[in-house]
Amino acid sequence: MDEYSRFVDWDKMDVSAQSQDTKELTCTDFHELKQLARQGYWAKNHSLRAKVYHKLISNIPCRTVTPDANVYRDIVVKIIGKRNSNSLPLPEFVDNSLIPTYCLNAEGIGAVRKIILCISNQFPDISFCPALPSVIALLLHYSKDEAECFEQVCRILACNDPSKRLIDQTFLAFESSCMTFGDLVNKYCQAAHKLMVAVSEDVLEVYSDWQRWLFGELPMAYIARVFDVFLVEGYKVLYRVALALLKFFHKVRAGQPMESDSIQQDIRAFVRDIAKSVSPERLLEKAFAIRLFSRKEIQLLQMANEKALQQKGITVKQKRQNVHLAVHAENFKSEIVSVKEMRDIWSWIPERFALCQPLLLFTTLEHGCSLSRFYSHSEGHEPTLLLIKTTAKEVCGAYLSTDWSERRRGGNKLSFFGTGECFVFRLQPEVERYEWVIIKHPELASSGSETENHAQPASSTLSSCSIPSDPSDRLSPFLAARHFNLPSKTASMFMAGSSECIIVGGGDGQALYLDADLNHGRTSHCNTFNNQPLCSESFQISILEVWGFRD
Repeated sequence: MDEYSRFVDWDKMDVSAQSQDTKELTCTDFHELKQLARQGYWAKNHSLRAKVYHKLISNIPCRTVTPDANVYRDIVVKIIGKRNSNSLPLPEFVDNSLIPTYCLNAEGIGAVRKIILCISNQFPDISFCPALPSVIALLLHYSKDEAECFEQVCRILACNDPSKRLIDQTFLAFESSCMTFGDLVNKYCQAAHKLMVAVSEDVLEVYSDWQRWLFGELPMAYIARVFDVFLVEGYKVLYRVALALLKFFHKVRAGQPMESDSIQQDIRAFVRDIAKSVSPERLLEKAFAIRLFSRKEIQLLQMANEKALQQKGITVKQKRQNVHLAVHAENFKSEIVSVKEMRDIWSWIPERFALCQPLLLFTTLEHGCSLSRFYSHSEGHEPTLLLIKTTAKEVCGAYLSTDWSERRRGGNKLSFFGTGECFVFRLQPEVERYEWVIIKHPELASSGSETENHAQPASSTLSSCSIPSDPSDRLSPFLAARHFNLPSKTASMFMAGSSECIIVGGGDGQALYLDADLNHGRTSHCNTFNNQPLCSESFQISILEVWGFRD
């Protein structure tokens, strides 16, 4: 049909979806390109899409020495020789990944393996790249020959712009992206996450499939649309689409029995057959309707997850620890929650800490009802988990992202600190996690005017902070934390502590207040939210425990 048809089996393609209009793309403005990509401007013209891909990829900043088409022509005969490429073993870094055919003809299917083997020769630093076969198979559709496809893939792999992440090439990068995806699911797809926790022994094992959903299971027409936007906007698009896939899976399958013994297999099957329920346009519409973190915030979260893996010594592929079972039954004993309940809580915390074991730091049964002892046993630990059982048998708690020693920055005043990773939750009478919000009710801190006067300026501080003019520099409170080495002016107010009280701001209008004697507490519940209160508005504490995280 055109000069880019060499590897395409047109009998398998939906030719009716292709337009023969001779459109051109002349714009260079990023925002205009972004809109055109999202709208599918070049999606229905095979030749135009090929030219756009070539243009976008040629503009990727690369290493000084990046293999090109001539290199491929020089090495392919030496590496492949006269052997049938289909009989040659693939390098380990593709991790036995699916090699999707994407409506390629026999020559195209063979070319995928040849290009993978040549890339392995030229990129000895690649140690783990399961997305590579899919990317090559897709780009062969829009390449004149194998050498041109090889050059385009090499430019993607050799991108040296630190702000432009494209394809994971190490196990550390891949695994941290899986953890980051898990963090994003925990925040943006809570209903789906709840289902994953209920039906899977290892939630991280499910989320480790997220790239396979895109680069392997997703049909050609869908991944091509995703790739259109990916080449313009970068890695964040992949997170968006994977989240949208999970949302659609939950919507379509909610309440239905599982079709197999594995939720992983069910999700893969759903993505393979997604055309039965969702169009490419609807998938992208859903993906871009998610109000995701900024690119900078996701990069910070990814770095934090990489650091956690490095500290654990997990930098190469190995047998995965069953993270869902990180709370070992034989080593765990709480007077407030069961092992199962603690595992449920573990499924809510950021993935980088789900690698750790719970460590009891403080309990009123052993250490007494003293706020000073609460502080002395909790300080030096970050994060911590607060568990409370009331005399009415209610069980609630909070995940606290920041060391309690931060309260000293305010002197004797009630000082606010913490990050948006903080949240409060209820386990009894019903399980509920409340999404984070900035503390909006500092007046809870006081029956006395002095505490109220100290608390109020802390809240106004956030609103009066100077906000950077560049939107890319605006960080949500989610990652405004000391351990991300961010300016103090971006710190947020989710925890507060003094010698008189403790306040934890939860989500959906929930806030928890504890008196200095650790015998009494109160909650705030904003009526504008349609949810149940954390626990009784005023309650007596039966047992209080603080847990840390042990490597």
